[in-house]
Amino acid sequence: MPKATRKWTFDEISKIYHQPYLELIYQAATVHRRHHDPSEIQVCTLQSIKTGDCSEDCGYCSQSAHHETGVVEENLLKLEEVLRKAKAAKAAGSTRFCMGAAGRQVKDDQDFETITEMIQGVSSMGLEVCCTLGMLSPEQAKRLKKAGLYAYNHNLDTSEKFYPNIVSTRSYEDRLNTIGHVLDAGISLCCGGILGMGEKDEDRIALLATLAKLETSPESIPVNALVPIKGTPMQQNEPVSIWEVVRMIATARIVFPETMVRLSAGRENLSYEHQAMCFLAGANSIFSGSKLLTTPNKEISQDQELFSLLKLTQRKPYKDQFEVQNKFKKAL
Repeated sequence: MPKATRKWTFDEISKIYHQPYLELIYQAATVHRRHHDPSEIQVCTLQSIKTGDCSEDCGYCSQSAHHETGVVEENLLKLEEVLRKAKAAKAAGSTRFCMGAAGRQVKDDQDFETITEMIQGVSSMGLEVCCTLGMLSPEQAKRLKKAGLYAYNHNLDTSEKFYPNIVSTRSYEDRLNTIGHVLDAGISLCCGGILGMGEKDEDRIALLATLAKLETSPESIPVNALVPIKGTPMQQNEPVSIWEVVRMIATARIVFPETMVRLSAGRENLSYEHQAMCFLAGANSIFSGSKLLTTPNKEISQDQELFSLLKLTQRKPYKDQFEVQNKFKKAL
């Protein structure tokens, strides 16, 4: 888990964010090389284990019960099916398996018991396990940690000021409370945002400033570009440009030097050249596979072709942990 970053202010991050592109990318690439292997990429798989019928009204989401998007509702997948999918993901080169269940918050029921079994099973394969299940209580976070959960995804999406324009069924404070429970339980935090929801540059900067105030820096920050979905309030939103994606990635890399910065949703629309620019600016993680929950993504074969072209190697699971252990052994 990365150590806490310096407490960057909004103005300091704004100064970084608004630099000329070439200077921004140069600075970000320099920071990236100081803290990471620039020829290495983390490959993750995101699997929906419970789909649709979510009571939240997030304006971007296909799984909200408030929107008619045509998503077919699915109950929690069987344990055996999830383990098969995790095994296939590992065989395809993924080292982190992320499980997403649609819903407002975790309930103490049989589904939760099954999810803890999924975590144990996937972790036993040597994969990093991540979950995104909605809001958690302190006790639930501790149970997930005990089951072997490595990371928990709980995106803030945008700034606190703009947040009410996206969702009305929960507050920004609700999100921050769960993030606190995750960190208190000793689970790595995966937390990022979405570009293209109608927010301004100031909202993107404020999101990073909020993350910089946390006692422990996020272990990973997903940078998502909105995928407009028919039936949602944001179906007519204009797609963000590659320049906006690169600017956000580069700023995140400078502000969070040890964090994994993940090029996430919206990657399907990016060319190899665009993705290479994102990697140069500091992105060092992607989701691989033809679907991210319910939205399309690049095919695994395309990613392998890109890695070959750029001569990128795939990061091993738990790499930072192993490096710390190895340094300790050498010191002895």
